[in-house]
Amino acid sequence: MEFMPDFKLHRPDNIEDAVRLRAEEPDALFVAGGTDMIVNVRRGIEQPKHLIDITAIEELKSILPDGDGLHIGAGVSLKELQSDEDVLRDYPAVAEAARAVAGPTHQEYGTVGGNLCLDTRCLFYNQSEWWRQSNDYCLKERGDTCHVAPGGKRCFAAFSGDVAPSLLVYGAEIDVVGPNGRRRMPLTDLYRNDGMAHLTLEAGDMLTAVHLPKALAGSPSRYEKARVRGSIDFPLAGAAVRLETDGKTVKDFVVALTAVNPYPQIVKGTDAYVGRELTGEALDEIRELVRKQAKPMRTTTVAPWYRRRVVGALARRLTEELAG
Repeated sequence: MEFMPDFKLHRPDNIEDAVRLRAEEPDALFVAGGTDMIVNVRRGIEQPKHLIDITAIEELKSILPDGDGLHIGAGVSLKELQSDEDVLRDYPAVAEAARAVAGPTHQEYGTVGGNLCLDTRCLFYNQSEWWRQSNDYCLKERGDTCHVAPGGKRCFAAFSGDVAPSLLVYGAEIDVVGPNGRRRMPLTDLYRNDGMAHLTLEAGDMLTAVHLPKALAGSPSRYEKARVRGSIDFPLAGAAVRLETDGKTVKDFVVALTAVNPYPQIVKGTDAYVGRELTGEALDEIRELVRKQAKPMRTTTVAPWYRRRVVGALARRLTEELAG
């Protein structure tokens, strides 16, 4: 780990000033908990001349029921998210996902917005400066070769946030504030399938809040991930499932994945199970459906085939538990 570089720290107390500062300093970065970003800064992966500390902005720190459902500020800590009564009761997978992030100390400081905007990760990217330099860097960071797939010009670094899939199964929306004003958009629109530029945010944009719909409050859900160690590790593969049944038949069914592609994704084709009974055969079909859409590459020390099999098994088990 390297020494921290020189930078100027700004600490605005409102969103408008934070966005203005970011517009004035194009190389600046927003920072809240910093549990992942500061590691990247110390490794030389990020080299900002300015850091904008947004922890003094009170507007970002609330979890409030409103007419549309539940408002969650981007500055809410993962510890607060996992213990909030409304979240626990109405959106259980979200609480489970927050509880699954790293360890308790990280959860004290890490934020909802930070986890949603987490940088993609790769075995050849998340290394020290001297290690990356000795390998001529990589396509994502100052190099021209992807060491995962040397023959192409696409980056396969994986998105490894836990909270995003749990929000996706509830059709979450986000608020974004930037130089062009405020806007609301589906959380799905925040991501693209590109390891180098996986976020669609425009220059100077800040994610300020998440909205969970009232119509889906109370819908049963689960989140689980596989990791090398039972604490602190990023997911090798993770799945969130939301399932509503009418008797023995499926009424509503959504699955979302993380860590097996450069973006968190909603699994396509689950609507085909609406009106069906979740027999053992149907559960096996769901497992295979998930495996086909998960396309992990060698971005971690664990083989891609293993991660693909694991994410299918996770989705199958969570679905079966919710149906049970």
